Amino acid sequence: MSANRVVQGRMVTPKKLAAMVEGDDVMEADQITDADRECPECDGDVVTVGYMPDVTAYRHGYKCQDCDWATVEDA
Repeated sequence: MSANRVVQGRMVTPKKLAAMVEGDDVMEADQITDADRECPECDGDVVTVGYMPDVTAYRHGYKCQDCDWATVEDA
């Protein structure tokens, strides 16, 4: 399992992916993993990352590797 992944043609780190999903910088991010879902917009592959946007929250971000689709779920 790689720490970095290609998302929309760019190599991203876990913190960068979390920031893309969150829309702002994050404090910490876990390893990027494959999500067990397909993108609802383009049927592309979706990756997920767990992250802390601040000291009181932990979220799971999901991002399509091929298009702009992304979503967040509170853990």
